[in-house]
Amino acid sequence: MQRTTKIVATLGPASSEPAILKAMLEAGVDVVRMNFSHGASGEHIARAELVRKLAAEVGRAVGIMVDLQGPKVRIGKFAEGKVALKRGDRFVLDADCALGNEERVGLDYKELTTDVGRGTVLLLDDGRIQLTVDEVKGRQIFTHVNQGGTLSNNKGINRQGGGISAPALTTKDMEDIRTAAQMEADYLAVSFPKSSADMYMARTLLHAAGGTAMLVAKIERAEAIPALEDILNASDAIMVARGDLGVEVGDAAVPALQKRMIRRARECNKLVITATQMMESMIASPIPTRAEVSDVANAVIDGTDAVMLSAETAAGQYPLETVQAMARICLEAEKEQARSPDEAFLQRVFTRIDQSIAMAALFTAHHLKVKAIVALTQSGSTALWMSRLDAGVPIYALTPEIGTSRKAAMFRGVYPVVMQYHTRDSETLLAEAEEVLLSHRIVQEGDLVVITIGEPIGKSGGTNTLKILKVGTHRQK
Repeated sequence: MQRTTKIVATLGPASSEPAILKAMLEAGVDVVRMNFSHGASGEHIARAELVRKLAAEVGRAVGIMVDLQGPKVRIGKFAEGKVALKRGDRFVLDADCALGNEERVGLDYKELTTDVGRGTVLLLDDGRIQLTVDEVKGRQIFTHVNQGGTLSNNKGINRQGGGISAPALTTKDMEDIRTAAQMEADYLAVSFPKSSADMYMARTLLHAAGGTAMLVAKIERAEAIPALEDILNASDAIMVARGDLGVEVGDAAVPALQKRMIRRARECNKLVITATQMMESMIASPIPTRAEVSDVANAVIDGTDAVMLSAETAAGQYPLETVQAMARICLEAEKEQARSPDEAFLQRVFTRIDQSIAMAALFTAHHLKVKAIVALTQSGSTALWMSRLDAGVPIYALTPEIGTSRKAAMFRGVYPVVMQYHTRDSETLLAEAEEVLLSHRIVQEGDLVVITIGEPIGKSGGTNTLKILKVGTHRQK
């Protein structure tokens, strides 16, 4: 059984050694995430080259996702590295403070003073510390501690319910977008977008830099929830970034939001990644907790395209074992999925010929019980649309574009295969496609496959033909 759900793994100190990274790719990593919160552009470019080299060695299409840092809404540093805060303590967030102490700490994000007022609740260190604002005087925010604990250097700040005005794209992000374009990144993840305007700006900057990456909106601000439809329309994918989102909207609200986001993304023909703390215990343990197993499995059953590992593979003690465990969980969860797409077909309205062909291929494959669906595709769009509904049949994207194959590595249930188109004659091309399918042991002679193709050959976005083919018929001519 092939795994349909894809695995995104974050690259870091624990996974940068070529031998470890190669083993992770062999174990099933489909997309490598590069966190631009750390490291210089030259280091990122060198790592991208290593990923591509190792992917070629293991014979797999592997995508690269650049994750922009976004605005740093954080406290500054303490003279002693950390302080202990108790409930009822008075504590000042001071934009002019150089080194903090038990009474005050500095702010990396100086504009926070204009985003809060009396009664505002601020959540620090992923909500572990809770402060309520008493008053704001100039560049100082006076608070009292509702929930105490140990507070250390550079911890993040969230405003309960959202409302921090920091722009999604910083000056650093704009530079990093150019680096992403230079390394030919396949995905670009934008941190903390509040609206579709943030995504349109990122796309404009990316295209101006010559990049072709698919855009991922990380849904982690409270403001992004009511704007979800517009953000989806402006993006190619969304990430359910449960860390900051859970802090801003409350942890109890996240599971239902996750299900809603996965459903809407698929309905809108967009990709969706489920992320944050999926296998957190495996940072220091060779096996996951039962709760983590259920968490990953539920995301798979809900239809997420990909599940993501962060610190588990970037800094954990067991990066390879974590990937292996996640792959096992995905495979088991996929066995339990209901596959009856007929109702979903009836609810869809198609206005484009290529989309209609994609849906017709799924419907035919489901009822005819074919071995595979094969999309001869330049851009990958046909394979993407097919992957939005589960017909229980594997989808193979045969493309001459290496960039398309890397992007398709994220599509749920899609397996990219690079195939050069040596002809513009459709019958000859189908014969060549048969040879590729047979050489990769995807099919055997006599198998039925559904093939979609665009005529004239080589025109992107021109899929207009569906054929049902018995493997071997073209070889005999």
